[in-house]
Amino acid sequence: VDTPLPIPNREVKHLNADNSLCEDRKLPIFFCLKIAVNKEQLCWLLKILFDILKMVIEMQYKYTSKNEQDTIELAQNIESEKFPGMVICLDGELGSGKTVFVKGFAKAMGITDTITSPTFNLIKEYESNEGKLCHMDVYRLKDACETVGFDDYFNGNNISIIEWSDLICSCLPDERLDIIVKIIDENTRVFKIIPHGEKYEELCESVL
Repeated sequence: VDTPLPIPNREVKHLNADNSLCEDRKLPIFFCLKIAVNKEQLCWLLKILFDILKMVIEMQYKYTSKNEQDTIELAQNIESEKFPGMVICLDGELGSGKTVFVKGFAKAMGITDTITSPTFNLIKEYESNEGKLCHMDVYRLKDACETVGFDDYFNGNNISIIEWSDLICSCLPDERLDIIVKIIDENTRVFKIIPHGEKYEELCESVL
């Protein structure tokens, strides 16, 4: 449990070098942090400030899906702006609709194969006239991503969609499209979409 941050007094007496109070000097409240906050609380405060700053500067989009068809349409809209080397990272709890999204994307590419999550295969590749789709499920991989050679997929002309991508953060390319799915109720899902890189920002502006 986080320790509440104590509220310093309006004015705090200055400390001399020997830690004795200097009676004739006072500091404004902002400069009291070094005195009033211990190391653990300061770290907690900095984390909160960093999270707020990240939310302010990070471009995000939200899409609400009321049913599976909405999810499929979102995937198809994103597919319409696809480009070689595209990487889409899907995260969300079981049953949130990650594989439904992949099915919609694959259908838009003209892929007629049955799309299932490659939990044990790790990677399934699907060929179409519009390129190759690499569907990855790294749920069982976790920290061993360096052994797979993901760069061969990410740096080529393939389109890669990765389920449970947050488990292999160290292996993901800097430029990618993050999609985080949150379950609201039995049918409703909220998709938080975060583009990393100019191409993905332009994609989001086009379809969302």
